[in-house]
Amino acid sequence: MTIAEPSAESPTGAAFPDRLPRIIQGGMGVGVSGWRLARAVARTGQLGVVSGVALDVMLARRLQQGDPGGELRRALAALPLPGVADRVLARYHVEGGIAPGTPYRPVPRLGLRPNRDRTELTVAANFAEVFLAREGHDGPVGVNYLEKIQMATPAATYGALLAGADYVLMGAGIPSEIPRLLDALAAHRPAEVSVTVAEAASSDRYATGLDPASLLAGTRLPALKRPRLLAIVSSDVLAAYLARRPETRPDGFVLEGPAAGGHSAPPRGRMRLGESGEPVYGPRDRPDTAKIAALGLPFWLAGGYAGPRGLARALLCGATGVQVGTAFALCRESGLDDTLRRTLLRRAADGVLTVRNDPHASPAGFPFKVADVPGTLSDAAVYADRPRLCDLGHLRTPYLKPDGALGYRCPAEPVGTHLRKGRTPADTEGRRCLCNGLVSAVGLGQHRPDGRTEPPLLTLGTDLDFLTDLPDDHTAADVVEHLLGTGRGEGTAP
Repeated sequence: MTIAEPSAESPTGAAFPDRLPRIIQGGMGVGVSGWRLARAVARTGQLGVVSGVALDVMLARRLQQGDPGGELRRALAALPLPGVADRVLARYHVEGGIAPGTPYRPVPRLGLRPNRDRTELTVAANFAEVFLAREGHDGPVGVNYLEKIQMATPAATYGALLAGADYVLMGAGIPSEIPRLLDALAAHRPAEVSVTVAEAASSDRYATGLDPASLLAGTRLPALKRPRLLAIVSSDVLAAYLARRPETRPDGFVLEGPAAGGHSAPPRGRMRLGESGEPVYGPRDRPDTAKIAALGLPFWLAGGYAGPRGLARALLCGATGVQVGTAFALCRESGLDDTLRRTLLRRAADGVLTVRNDPHASPAGFPFKVADVPGTLSDAAVYADRPRLCDLGHLRTPYLKPDGALGYRCPAEPVGTHLRKGRTPADTEGRRCLCNGLVSAVGLGQHRPDGRTEPPLLTLGTDLDFLTDLPDDHTAADVVEHLLGTGRGEGTAP
């Protein structure tokens, strides 16, 4: 099957300045969708996406490994913020790399109190990842953020804009403030987003922001390209809510179903679990694509569309194309630790790989897909043996203490600690430390003083049927060819 080129016009007939992609490569995990994968996809003409989650940790640990290829230092040398790259390198780069088993130096955790070192590291890390993904081609590159991680959003986004990101994709929440954030940061104006603080009065507003002038130190830069915003949603109701006003309207949607990897939206209504302990989704959880199309904005379907028939189905629904994650997560350019990646492929080929939509695993409270692999945090014995701690904190929630001070808590932290912060034991049951587990999955797990290394946590989508149609140890270009039905490697239709 050969798929025709995407239209250069929007559903309303307005011309877009460039061609919209048929395929969006999902922004998966922490570092799985790294710059190498995004660059490989973008070179085919489709949308390559880097994950913007925890890039501060990723950059700091890669620099402590010595940055053996020099790519990160080359990217940082292009950062147009006086002194920022020098300070980041002075804090984290270790010539030749730290000795095996040496703990990584920690990075400042996210918080509402301003921290210049944290801000500079976050901006630099997002700049470097997008900069490297955009090198050597003119294909489109995007960055994927979680709305849930609000305290990182302004600094992370500014770094991506400085590097020329073409798209920003955001899910795991309601990204209603992001259009204005992008407008302001592209013009180097101060910008902020609201931060949800538990136990605070509804009339109280908390926010975190960034003033680019504090980083530019008098340097004058031309206005930046304002990237397109794609809101990742699971319902036509949310899409309609975002589209109704210009100040909240994104430039398009990714309509993600429950089969997609990583976090999923919970079922609508009361949570009901099946015999396997997984959330049960019903007719109310199937969005009305006709209502989405009627909004007049381009949209892509995600979750179970990893094949030419899936793409054809999406196009028949009025979609511009599809977003695909798992097929790219398992390809050769993926950021997954290669031993783990090959283990996943082997278990899938042997028919023993299962992916469970765990309603409790994520501290964020959303159902989360966990791939069942021995020796990882999916293994009950490994989970039980790991001491609970929260030292990265990207999924921490700010809350208001009884005395009016701000605190931070995470259901994956030590149970006693969590109870002292006003929560219940049930809140902690089954919670995995996603931050440490996902960072470990890309080979950057923390080494503990007692000799332990953080165990990895692996996430994939539940639809793995596409693997039978791909070569062994497939590449990103193989996935694009398979989806488009070209078999020619260009990633576009003739």
